[in-house]
Order: sequence, then structure tokens, then C-alpha cells
Amino acid sequence: MKVTYDQRTDALSVIFKEGAPLAESDEDKQGVILDYDAQGNLVSLEVLDASKRVTDARSIEYETTP
Repeated sequence: MKVTYDQRTDALSVIFKEGAPLAESDEDKQGVILDYDAQGNLVSLEVLDASKRVTDARSIEYETTP
């Protein structure tokens, strides 16, 4: 999984399956784009105007639970 934030475009991207070919993109909610592979699996998501939608787009906390 890869998370990137582009300050220039104010876009936050979360890639779940890197290099997976995209078959479909859907903007279910305005400014939130979901990308799917041919089997309908979520491959990535992009949040536009991220600085207005998340607490701090430049910081990420990652946690796993046992």
C-alpha cells in the first residue's frame, strides 16, 4: 500500500494494489475518486481538495492490531 499527498494539486492518493490495471473509475461523492480493477476490486482512491477534507494531509499514522 502506498499513500501520497501532492501539495501542488492538493490531492491525497491511497494505492492498495500498485501496478494493477484500472478497469473503471467512479466519483461516488464529489472529489473522492475510486478506481477498480476488472474483477471489481478497489485498487486505489484519490481525495481531491484534501486539505479541506482530512485533518492533516501532510501527516499519516499507520497502525496494525494483533
